[in-house]
Amino acid sequence: MAEPVPAKLAPSSPRPSVIQLAIKEKAALYAAYIPLFSEGGVFIPTNKEYRIGDDIYMLLSLPNEPQRYPVAGKVAWITPAKAANNRTQGVGVQFPSDDKSRQLKLRIEEILGAHLASERPTQTI
Repeated sequence: MAEPVPAKLAPSSPRPSVIQLAIKEKAALYAAYIPLFSEGGVFIPTNKEYRIGDDIYMLLSLPNEPQRYPVAGKVAWITPAKAANNRTQGVGVQFPSDDKSRQLKLRIEEILGAHLASERPTQTI
């Protein structure tokens, strides 16, 4: 009689990265904000390797605001090391489709105001 073989456990999914991102100036917010994403998002400079779809939990601080906004986003953009035009290595994190994220997107766009229409380069496009 054969001995029972233990069932293999499914590998646990990696825990999401937790990143604190404090954006202190309006120019830095403009450079990091990604309005292309329907729910909004931000670029996070990092040397850590990520893949599209990886979960990232961030605590985002905006210029001149004491509040930190918790965001459970997903990597939707990757700028690799040594990217063209000396772009900073990092990831674009898309905000989730929820009311808190929509409010955060509106708050960011309120802070940026007319800067959103600027032709100045950003860290993404």
